[in-house]
Amino acid sequence: MTKEELMRRAILLSVESVRKGGGPFGAVIARNGEIIAEGSNSVTIECDPTAHAEVSTIRKATKALGTFDLEGCEIYTSCEPCPMCLGAIYWAHLDKIYYANDRKDAAAIGFDDDFIYEEFALKPEDRKKPSEILLRDEALMAFREWEQKDDKTEY
Repeated sequence: MTKEELMRRAILLSVESVRKGGGPFGAVIARNGEIIAEGSNSVTIECDPTAHAEVSTIRKATKALGTFDLEGCEIYTSCEPCPMCLGAIYWAHLDKIYYANDRKDAAAIGFDDDFIYEEFALKPEDRKKPSEILLRDEALMAFREWEQKDDKTEY
């Protein structure tokens, strides 16, 4: 399939999502023009705030391919990814992101993620969500064990 056909599929998934009660977002992961996985936003359907189209599609693609590394694949998403999805895309090692609507288009209909992007630039103590370090010394044990582990699978 061409890039345009793959994007049209993501857009169609976003429209279908709205019609079945989900959010207006769809995504397709493809490798060499072949669809590996596709999905749509089901936050309200599944009562899961992480059930964004991109994250759901990444989960399906990793299962289909039997790997957590999606290098060699591209994602086509009906809208510019939010910060959570962008992070997931980087962790999945997808090669490229194609998107149709941008985050300003999403903000215009009530999906404004700019406040999260702004929070990233702040020190943790200056963010709107309070956070505090707790039991760091105890938690470092797992990091030390990971660092010394000879048979770990890096990702």
